Amino acid sequence: MENTKELTEHSSRVERKRQDSFGMFDGYDSCSEDTSSSSSSDESEEEVAPLPSSLPIIKNNGQVYTYPDGKSGMATCEMCGMVGVRDAFYSKTKRFCSVSCSRSYSSNSKKASILARLQGKPPTKKAKVLQKQPLVAKLAAYAQYQATLQNQAKTKAAVPVEGFSWGNYINSNSFTAAPVTCFKHAPMGTCWGDIAEGVRVEVPNTDCSLPTKVFWIAGIVKLAGYNALLRYEGFENDSSLDFWCNICGSDIHPVGWCATSGKPLVPPRTIQHKYTNWKAFLVKRLTGAKTLPPDFSQKVSESMQYPFKTSMRVEVVDKTHLCRTRVAVVDSVVGGRLRLVYEESEDKTDDFWCHMYSPLIHHIGWSRSIGHRFKRSDLTKKQDGHFDAPPHLFMKVKEVDAAGEWFKEGMKLEAIDPLNLSAICVATIRKVLADGYLMIGIDGSEAADGSDWFCYHATSPSIFPVGFCEINMIELTPPRGYPKLPFKWFDYLRETDSIAAPVKLFNKEVPNHGFHVGMKLEAVDLMEPRLVCVATVTRIIHRLLRIHFDGWEDEYDQWVDCESPDLYPVGWCQLTGYQLQPPAPQSSRDSQSSSSKQKKKAKSQQYKGHKKMTSLQLKEELLDGEEYSFLQGTSDQESNGSASYYIKQEP
Repeated sequence: MENTKELTEHSSRVERKRQDSFGMFDGYDSCSEDTSSSSSSDESEEEVAPLPSSLPIIKNNGQVYTYPDGKSGMATCEMCGMVGVRDAFYSKTKRFCSVSCSRSYSSNSKKASILARLQGKPPTKKAKVLQKQPLVAKLAAYAQYQATLQNQAKTKAAVPVEGFSWGNYINSNSFTAAPVTCFKHAPMGTCWGDIAEGVRVEVPNTDCSLPTKVFWIAGIVKLAGYNALLRYEGFENDSSLDFWCNICGSDIHPVGWCATSGKPLVPPRTIQHKYTNWKAFLVKRLTGAKTLPPDFSQKVSESMQYPFKTSMRVEVVDKTHLCRTRVAVVDSVVGGRLRLVYEESEDKTDDFWCHMYSPLIHHIGWSRSIGHRFKRSDLTKKQDGHFDAPPHLFMKVKEVDAAGEWFKEGMKLEAIDPLNLSAICVATIRKVLADGYLMIGIDGSEAADGSDWFCYHATSPSIFPVGFCEINMIELTPPRGYPKLPFKWFDYLRETDSIAAPVKLFNKEVPNHGFHVGMKLEAVDLMEPRLVCVATVTRIIHRLLRIHFDGWEDEYDQWVDCESPDLYPVGWCQLTGYQLQPPAPQSSRDSQSSSSKQKKKAKSQQYKGHKKMTSLQLKEELLDGEEYSFLQGTSDQESNGSASYYIKQEP
């Protein structure tokens, strides 16, 4: 009879667990009895603002661990030995921290195996489990707590680079960050969903003196990329304990995670006195609110798996001669960014950084297939362990039809200068390659041997029809030494006996990218592509973004496509472990500005202009340009929308 009753109760619990995808109901026997009364609790709260229905809705039959009055003392789980607040424990006797421990305890085989592990001797049926464990567990937990405090002290001492904090930077200036959905190539960029202000999560409770790690529920007050400003539930309009965290971090969980994981929910010490029935408060506050999907952490992990592996061989632009490619080997992968070491570099210092979706890298054999220049390696055979990256890993360009009217050598156009990404210049098609690729030269500054020609695809968002800059009020850089200023395309075409490339051949698709002027983000300095910097969108022309690096002169701005894989949400560096370059301090800006007046940017086969420096280098002398890197900043990804360029051409 007793077994039948237990079986019935178990079946009931299983059924309730099926109904509650968060497992909040499971393990709190009295919850259903308090549901009706809690909904009419005296503590009237504001209604939770509705959010998009694609996020999970928190049900009102959830399990809630509470610490109602702080007077009930501590308890130790007789199964696992975890120390916690007595009222947060499961069952009327408060002997177990979770339902799983309670069920495990009821199994004789489980008791026996635990006792055997603890005491190092064969189990017996009459053995009592963990009778001496509570004191040991408390001592161990207290020691761990002390160690945690010491680690926290060390962590606080190791402040971020130059003391920079995205949270403080955004709060103090009321900045807005570009949403994660703007960056399809970034982790969670395509599955961010409707995470927004008001979404509830379970996070560690730092306002607590307990010797174990406990959690509490917090709501998102503000979003900035991956970073969220959180406020503990119960603080209402009090922002004194608000804190920033990365929403993709390992300590952020959906509501209900604590219940299913056997972790206690304990209200912050500052507000413990506000309510006597915290469970009723939470049930009322959370009913109908939104939380993260149950598989959110799994999606984060999956979106940070990258197909490129170390030792893969690729073809990449030769940073010393832009007109050709070389073989390089993947040395490391960080957040989808590849550190490529040129194959002939014996000491592995001749490297190049780019994203795995960059239009600058290709599979082995690409150059030969389209007729692009290629520097053959002096190595007679592959080094041991190196292997060619599969062609399907590389970003595909849009197919084009070159059979009809198409680009021809000598046609004029406007193009982003790959050696000075802040400038859009008068340019010429120097060679037409296969599969829609073009070799472009910047008028007035080309090398005689064409070694500074650069390869753009016909669909590249970095090339534009004649008149694009004029109609969009962008300063067009005329050919170096051209005497007739202001520059007029009509006169120039007549003088050079040239024709403009037909407007209809250019990529006019404009995706609904979601960027707005003033938005903050993290962006690669494409003239020093190992650096990822704090940046701002300052102009938007169709799909073209002008990126300004905070703390630096406007001359370092760069034109970048809205789908460039070199742009990232706020918090990307923290999420992936990449070092973020903070805004330059005033002293460095002054010295850099004075230096730029004495030494103008000069173009050659390698970029010899000024570079931004890392936080450590900022304290030293300015770089004199002995080492150079190059990276072109657009993506040839296919856009998902369309719009028209409004081009006028003089007859």
